[in-house]
Amino acid sequence: MNQENTTGLFPKGDQLPNEWFTGNAFLSPLVAKDKNNEFSAGAVTFEIGARTNWHTHPKGQVLIVTEGSGFYQEKGKPAQIIKKGDVVNIPENVEHWHGASAKTSITHIAITNFKEDVQVTWLKPVTDEEFNQVNNEQ
Repeated sequence: MNQENTTGLFPKGDQLPNEWFTGNAFLSPLVAKDKNNEFSAGAVTFEIGARTNWHTHPKGQVLIVTEGSGFYQEKGKPAQIIKKGDVVNIPENVEHWHGASAKTSITHIAITNFKEDVQVTWLKPVTDEEFNQVNNEQ
């Protein structure tokens, strides 16, 4: 069932599939790819502990955090805390994940470019061990 988020900038949207996300994550679409835009944009809300799988974008992605705080991590690098007002410019084909922390939820606008008809390549889930390590380091 679609639950409205009455405190956020955008509606909470519909739950995203557990195939690509751990925990409860929701998408409120904002802009679809069309003849004018080679990107899509959506507000993504991650409840506490929710996160993406590891993934890449063939033409990169930009995240604009609108509420809360959480993490962004590139493979092989330390995780970065991201919070309301932060902008993350993710290069093309960089393996990464992003989402909430173990104690806080986060909402960000994701602006994702397309290369032909592909905008994301989903990889393996972020393990609980990887997620707990990031949370314990902060």
